[in-house]
Amino acid sequence: MPGLPEPKPATYDDLRALPENVTGEILHGELHVSPRPAPPHAFAGSGLGADLHGAFHRKPGGPHGPGGWWIIDEPELHYGRHVLVPDLAGWRRERMPHYPPTPYFELAPDWVCEVVSPSSQRRDRVVKMALYGEFGVRFLWLVDPLQRTVEAFERDGERWVLAGVAVQDETEGRLPPFDAVALDVTRWWEGAPPA
Repeated sequence: MPGLPEPKPATYDDLRALPENVTGEILHGELHVSPRPAPPHAFAGSGLGADLHGAFHRKPGGPHGPGGWWIIDEPELHYGRHVLVPDLAGWRRERMPHYPPTPYFELAPDWVCEVVSPSSQRRDRVVKMALYGEFGVRFLWLVDPLQRTVEAFERDGERWVLAGVAVQDETEGRLPPFDAVALDVTRWWEGAPPA
């Protein structure tokens, strides 16, 4: 309506005032609040994180996997006026030898993962995907535990390109940038009701 003042952009204080049982993000000046993940999403994210953590979250080399990464659950990423919280993110240790002393990260991850839900689908696929590209993220996974799919995207200049897909009952999925290890994606939806 004419004459109404523009809404005030959300601030970091708005995020800090949120209750602990929700996740808040600031995207294009707007505060977005999400509930904690539902069981299928929590199980998929936990399974995926455990698999990647075991093989990659260690110094390079060794008997348990190639290593060379930091894999972190729900890191807070600061990108200009935006605050994003992916479900998982990873940094190559050569780019980030040590964690920052802050409660957030300003260095773009090399990889992010969003476990999408019907309520977050548009925000994850449209708004956050574009911001991750601007932020300099090179790899992005969208995991849909209800459809039992994993889409792996790689940044190619100004656009995201689908670099791989793992579906439902795939036990040897190899998805960049973690294609050095075959992933059994069936473990990520194990115990969930039939799709």
